[in-house]
Amino acid sequence: MPSPDATKPVLVIDDYPTILRIMRRLLERAGFAEVDAASDAEEALAKLRARPYGLVLSDWHMAPLSGYELLKQVKADAETRDIPFVMISADASPENAAAAREAGALGYIVKPFDAETLRARVAAALRP
Repeated sequence: MPSPDATKPVLVIDDYPTILRIMRRLLERAGFAEVDAASDAEEALAKLRARPYGLVLSDWHMAPLSGYELLKQVKADAETRDIPFVMISADASPENAAAAREAGALGYIVKPFDAETLRARVAAALRP
C-alpha cells in the first residue's frame, strides 16, 4: 500500500489509547514511516497547524468536539483542506457515512475492522 504520501506523517485521532496503539501498529506495518496520534480533536487541530500530514484518520465519536466537526474544520481551512481524511466510527449508519463523504472524507471505516479493511480504505483515500 505505501504511496508517495507514505513518506509524510499520518495523524490518527481517537479518544481510546488502545485504538491509537492498534492503528499505529497497523499503519507502520503497512509501510507508513511516521504515525502520530492525538486523543481529541483540539489536540489534532494543534498538530495539523504545526506540521504537514499526508493522511488523517479520525474517530467520529469524541468529546467535546466530534471527529465530524474536526473533519468540517479541516476541510474549511485552506492550509489543511487537501489532506486526505478517513473517518472511523462504530456507527455503521449509511447516513453518517454519507455525511462524512459530503463533508470531504475520502473513506469511512466501521469499527471493529481488520488490517485489510484499513489498508483498502487508506489506499483508496490516497489514490490520485
